[in-house]
Amino acid sequence: MTHVTIRLNVNGRIHEVGASPDTALLYVLRNDLALNGPKYGCGLGECGTCTVLIDGVAARSCVIPIEGCVGRNILTLEGLGSRQAPDPVQEAFIAEQAAQCGYCLNGMIMTTKALLARNPHPTETEAMEALRYNLCRCGAHVEIVRAVMRAAGSPAETQG
Repeated sequence: MTHVTIRLNVNGRIHEVGASPDTALLYVLRNDLALNGPKYGCGLGECGTCTVLIDGVAARSCVIPIEGCVGRNILTLEGLGSRQAPDPVQEAFIAEQAAQCGYCLNGMIMTTKALLARNPHPTETEAMEALRYNLCRCGAHVEIVRAVMRAAGSPAETQG
């Protein structure tokens, strides 16, 4: 594999990375840029733990080669907010205690951020549909849906 220098715009900053063009974005984010929000789950783009936003669209970073990310805006969990000033989606997940182990949380939050960008006031059904490919093994789905609805400014109908 040939290593080349690739310029990536991640969280509003330009990074030059030396890697093979077919390297999965997830590996560059975690190993080269020390951004540990996106997690390695399945490596097949199935579970959602590695979700990032690319040009505002939720994308599975474990299956996207970095060569396809040149000239695009990549946003990770670390780019949303901070402990002192969390993003409204992060605030909603905190308020609803929408995590147990937290492994799926990156994907849930990033998918919610993308959903609310394209549909600021989703129904609970639309929220559940948007999250259906993000896997959570702890069973925190009720709290997660409540967090999505809180972030959208709507009360959840789901009872827990």
